Amino acid sequence: MTTAPPEVLNVLLIDDDPADRLLAEEAFAEHGATVRVRTCEDGPSALAELRAGTLPDVVILDLNMPRMSGFDVIREIRASADLRHLPVVILSTSDSATDVARAYDLLASSYMVKSRDFPGFVQQIDRFVGFWHDCRFRR
Repeated sequence: MTTAPPEVLNVLLIDDDPADRLLAEEAFAEHGATVRVRTCEDGPSALAELRAGTLPDVVILDLNMPRMSGFDVIREIRASADLRHLPVVILSTSDSATDVARAYDLLASSYMVKSRDFPGFVQQIDRFVGFWHDCRFRR
């Protein structure tokens, strides 16, 4: 008897900070073969990848980035007929009510304030993976 391979949640993480991308990759690594994470270091490269490649199941987007802010990225995603359906989760250090309201005005799927410590961040990623994996694969 063979068992089916685990279903894989495909995530695109957009964050300009190399240390934050590395921490996120470490947190996601705890989910082994059930999550595949691709990363982009800025908005323009992420939009180019989204327009050219296989679409992720969910996008994680930082707000405070040079060249193109996360607000600009989500605005572009929502303006594109081919991309507007993608769930976009904001992951930011900002807990500003103005930033949260603006993200939701731009149709963010959810908004997470990054935990200040790594164990707390791992818990956030665990909850994120559980929620989005259930959304994508629950039958």
